[in-house]
Amino acid sequence: MLDQFWLSEEQLARIKPCFSLPHGVSRVDDRKVISGIIHVIRNGLRWRDVPAVYGPHKTLYNRSIRWSKMEGG
Repeated sequence: MLDQFWLSEEQLARIKPCFSLPHGVSRVDDRKVISGIIHVIRNGLRWRDVPAVYGPHKTLYNRSIRWSKMEGG
């Protein structure tokens, strides 16, 4: 099994100003989601193969797509 990747609290604090605002529903833990996205990218995984510890693969995929489409951020 691949080693898990986790952002430190310092790393998360540095990028937090770039996050979009929640869309009415309370958001899944940002640290978990971003760590999962990075884990997928670093290891060349398919979204559905992300370890469950990062949360639902659909959440990771949707958040990465939304963030990649943000302008100026």
